[in-house]
This record gives sequence, structure tokens and C-alpha cells, in this order.
Amino acid sequence: MGFLDQSTNNIILDAVLTDLGREALARNDGSFEIFKFAFSDEEVDYGHIVQFGRTVGKEKIEKNTPVLEAVTQGSLAQKFRCRSINNDALSRLPSLTIIEGLTDSIVSLARSSTVGSTSVFAKFKQGLEAGTLDPDLTDFSYRLTVDYLFVGVTNRVPDSVDTNNVAVYTIPANAAIDAQNLSTVGMTLYAKSVSSDLFSSYQQQGASVVEKVATISGVNSGATISFRIQIS
Repeated sequence: MGFLDQSTNNIILDAVLTDLGREALARNDGSFEIFKFAFSDEEVDYGHIVQFGRTVGKEKIEKNTPVLEAVTQGSLAQKFRCRSINNDALSRLPSLTIIEGLTDSIVSLARSSTVGSTSVFAKFKQGLEAGTLDPDLTDFSYRLTVDYLFVGVTNRVPDSVDTNNVAVYTIPANAAIDAQNLSTVGMTLYAKSVSSDLFSSYQQQGASVVEKVATISGVNSGATISFRIQIS
């Protein structure tokens, strides 16, 4: 769904079903039900507030921001969802950092016929410049989005796999929460056994690897980090 500005006093909504939504609606068995919604702000440049201040920057955002139309491919929509936080004094949001298992934001995996034999343990941590994180923003679970054809997660079953073979996993955070209310999460990634023909069809030109991009985000904070997975 997108808000379309027609330079009038009216707010026009452009609402479309995603491919997954149309698939659910096509079942025609009464199971299709819209029960929640979310807003996102991919098109907003908050640098205007940093440059011009809150009042003028807000006006520039409202007048000059191009508004994206609704898209039917769910994997392209709402990369940065808005969050409601009951803390008017909040001045910092957490970030996600890589603390184990990656080199230059890359996980390197080797193809193998034995599941899990070429696995890598990757670990991520919430980060905060100073102070203590608002408890509402402590992530007790994380959402991992990764290619399902080539990559698996040890001892995890995906919540969903879309038509583009993109899997979504929900992974609980580690039990220990530090003094800043920050959590960590770890997962073991492994290269799936695939045929040589399939590997060749996805192989990078001029290289002997298949490269995929994975994304992990905090369910409460919305903090997101992407990293590459190279399979050789």
C-alpha cells in the first residue's frame, strides 16, 4: 500500500495485494484475512532534519519526498518498517554488528554432499553508542532472510519460503542480556548439497562461487544488517 500525493487536500491510498496475498485470496476458502498492517519509510531522507533542523527539515521532507507506489513483490516492500515506541525522550536507536563468523561481512561456505559438514557459526550483537537501551527495543528474537536453494540453518525450520526461494527464519536471541539491555544472536549456516547444473546456473561470471545476500533484523528494534554468503 502506498500514499499517493495528487497535490490536493486528499490523501489517496494505492493498495495492492502482493503475490503471496493473491495466492492466499485465490484459495477462496475463507482463510484470507487481513489482521495487521505496518508502515515503512524507505523513501524518506532524514538528512534534511540533520541539515536544516527538525521544523524546517520536516517541511522539506513533506514537500520534496517522492512517494513510492505500492509493489506486488513482498520481498521488495517495507525494508525499513516504522516502529511505535512509548518513550518521548528516546534519542538513540540500536544497531546490529557482526561479532563472529564473518570476514569483511562475508560468510564462506564450501559445497558438500553431507549436510552441515561445511557449516559456519555467525553471531550478531545489538549495539548502542552510550547509555542503556529502552527495554522495548531489546530484541529477544531476530528475523533472518536467506536464500533457501543454497543455504540452510542448522536445527531451524523456516517460517515461510516464497516463490523466489527466499526463506524467513525467526531465531531467538541468546539468553544473556547485558547491562545496556542489549542482546546477541547466533546461528549456524551451512551450504546445501545441490547439483552441478544448478550451481553452474547461479555461479558468478568469471568466478567459481555462488553469492547470496542474507539479512538479519531485530523483531523489536527493527535494526537490520545484511551480509554476503559465498559458496564455492
